[in-house]
Amino acid sequence: MSMSQQAQPAVDRPPASGRKQADGRTTRRSLPLRLLARPEVGVFLGAVAVLVFFLITAPPVRDGSSMANILYQSSTIGIMALPVALLMIGGEFDLSAGVAVISSALTASMLSYQLTLNVWTGVIVALVVSLAIGGINGWMVVRTGLPSFLVTLGTFLILQGANLAVTKLVTGNVATDDISDMDGFDQAKKVFASSFGVGGVEVKITVIWWLVFAALATWVLLRTRYGNWIFAVGGNKESARAVGVPVHFTKISLFMLVGFGAWFIGMHNLFSFNTVQSGEGVGQELIYIAAAVIGGCLLTGGYGSAIGPVFGAFMFGMVQQGIVYAGWNPDWFKAFLGVMLLGAVLINLWVGRAATRR
Repeated sequence: MSMSQQAQPAVDRPPASGRKQADGRTTRRSLPLRLLARPEVGVFLGAVAVLVFFLITAPPVRDGSSMANILYQSSTIGIMALPVALLMIGGEFDLSAGVAVISSALTASMLSYQLTLNVWTGVIVALVVSLAIGGINGWMVVRTGLPSFLVTLGTFLILQGANLAVTKLVTGNVATDDISDMDGFDQAKKVFASSFGVGGVEVKITVIWWLVFAALATWVLLRTRYGNWIFAVGGNKESARAVGVPVHFTKISLFMLVGFGAWFIGMHNLFSFNTVQSGEGVGQELIYIAAAVIGGCLLTGGYGSAIGPVFGAFMFGMVQQGIVYAGWNPDWFKAFLGVMLLGAVLINLWVGRAATRR
């Protein structure tokens, strides 16, 4: 027998015509499945569906001024939904975000008016206060190990009571005084609450800020080390800590980002209406969280994007104004939001399973 004959392998070769068995970990998924794996795809399709629905059922929506109003409503939700979404990706959420907006506006208004200061002084102090509220929330969460639900629920109740009590004590009323004739008001209004014309339509500056913040948040999440830290602490904070991720810094800074968002929207409210009602803001935190969830962020953390909440906020603005333009009872708004939230959760569940399917 020749050497070549003795060297034959002892195992059987698979038939030439048979299909190779693929390992699910290394199989290259099809383009549709890769798209489904993106957290913003489902909400984008939902936003398109809602837009088409109201374009058909509510003809006034087709007007340029109506769409500008829808974008404005969306932006006031979306600016806050962005930091809330980043916090949720980091594994936490903030129930005090809604009343924190009012706390910031009250601080700037009362400080400027009562002490007859330039309104920019009140704006800067309000920023410090808002960042401090976020920092305290984050510090309490990381130092005590308590769920952020409990910590921020306590902050929510404290701020809600303080907003009313302090405003009544200082002004003798439930609302602040008009600051529209004070030094610096016009300049601050240009930054936080001005409008500009586009094709004969007035567009609020908050729409531009919304898109700028969304682009910045997307860049941070996808292109920076800090973005990797956010996903890491949201996925598994112990594993993140083991590889050198500063877990405490990341979580505290995310709560402070929510404080920054609350400050910005608070300043917009103040310079749009010149005065602030101290009892407002309750319930808005649920809107921000729902916009983030509809945008593909998981309550368990470690998954989401900054683009998804943009579409989630647009859906909210579209429904809120679309119901009015359609001539329906606006009391149905919350019911629509509930349907959208449940639908988004189910879609995200289906998308997640489809994206991981072999």
